[in-house]
Amino acid sequence: MKYQLTLVIISLLLFTNCRSLPNKLSQASLNKVQYEVDNDSLKIEFDNPLACPLRFSAKSSDEIIQEKIDKNFPVTIEPGKDTLLSYWSDKAKDEISITFSVLIGDSNAPIHKKEINLPFKKGHKYKVMQGYNGNYSHTSDYSKYAIDFNLKEGDTVCVAADGYVVGVIEDYTRGGKSKRWEDYANYITVFHPEMNLYTQYVHLMHKGSLVEVGDYVKSEQAIGLSGKTGYTSGEHLHFNVLKPNESWMESVTIEFKEGYKGIDLKVGEWVKK
Repeated sequence: MKYQLTLVIISLLLFTNCRSLPNKLSQASLNKVQYEVDNDSLKIEFDNPLACPLRFSAKSSDEIIQEKIDKNFPVTIEPGKDTLLSYWSDKAKDEISITFSVLIGDSNAPIHKKEINLPFKKGHKYKVMQGYNGNYSHTSDYSKYAIDFNLKEGDTVCVAADGYVVGVIEDYTRGGKSKRWEDYANYITVFHPEMNLYTQYVHLMHKGSLVEVGDYVKSEQAIGLSGKTGYTSGEHLHFNVLKPNESWMESVTIEFKEGYKGIDLKVGEWVKK
């Protein structure tokens, strides 16, 4: 007997429940885990069609199976790879139940920072609405080094460096000032293999993505349209650079090719590309 679980990549935004808010959206189910017992072997097959690493974790109510899991998980699967793992098992087919979860990125791979481009079109300038450690919403490890630029709704968002699109949410239509809205923003996530970093472009318009998961994008390419979806007091672009850690992702400092250092950018300052 073979069991198949279709997993949804854990969004880089947490989910909440609230009746007054839209239905929660998730990225497309792009990865699968299958497991079966073949004679005395427990075989687990992982599928990663994304252009970034995925980290799979597992849990079982069976103590013996859980011991095997504790010794061998999490498992990191390289971009675009299928991997089959096999473990000895004395359990019958119907006695095994395993649940899996998945995170983006390889937390053990080194980070190679380099200067990146500002996330908007050449010839434009925008004001910094919130910088590093901003007390409005940049207060967690996940967002502490994010920068908010005052792009207007419909303004063009450009990718900051070469990379692969690994996440797109674009079907939300609304936003609000309450934190209840923080899980309901449209966004694009791009993986940059040369740096082992991810950039994220948040609060985009409804249907405001110009790219799809799997696309390879070149630095300064237009990838989306700015908006005001999710937790926001108004239209702007929330730009964040992230690295994988053991539990999820964390925000990192960055410098821009246009001569700006993220750490020096203050609220009200104009930046020009």
